[in-house]
Amino acid sequence: MIVYDNRFNTNEWFIIGGLCVGMALVIFLPKRFPTKNTIVYFMCGVYSGFFFDHSLSVEPVSYYDVNDKSAFQFMDFLSYLSYGPMSYLFFYIYDRIRPKPSHIPLYILIWSLTAVGLEWLAVRTGVFHYLHGYKLAYSFPIYLIVQSCWIAFFHRYHNVRSNERDEAAR
Repeated sequence: MIVYDNRFNTNEWFIIGGLCVGMALVIFLPKRFPTKNTIVYFMCGVYSGFFFDHSLSVEPVSYYDVNDKSAFQFMDFLSYLSYGPMSYLFFYIYDRIRPKPSHIPLYILIWSLTAVGLEWLAVRTGVFHYLHGYKLAYSFPIYLIVQSCWIAFFHRYHNVRSNERDEAAR
């Protein structure tokens, strides 16, 4: 096990601060979705972060470590929770602006660049420690794919919900 740090410092504050700001936005933005949808959209980020961090940061590949140790810690759990507000905001803004189909790639590009920027800050504060030649640029296509899947999920989910409402009204 690699130990990068034993103190409570910048990386922990970055996670706590990001989680607090993100949760404040989720709580204080005007309600846009039913509670069930809000939870689903929030969990998309938590699941995606957990899935990719555990796909890329564990043996046999282990391209990076999260936080102070290569072993799982409570702060790692909080870092996964901090992905939730980002996915919620992604869906919230998407639903709010309803981009034309021709503008959806631009929306995904902007969010992917934002995610890379936040990951860059996370690297600078010691949340991520890249190993075995992993580079920040490798995360960009992952964000593009994940957010494209989120858009497809959003439309599929809303079509299913619309059909359920139509059938219930009959």
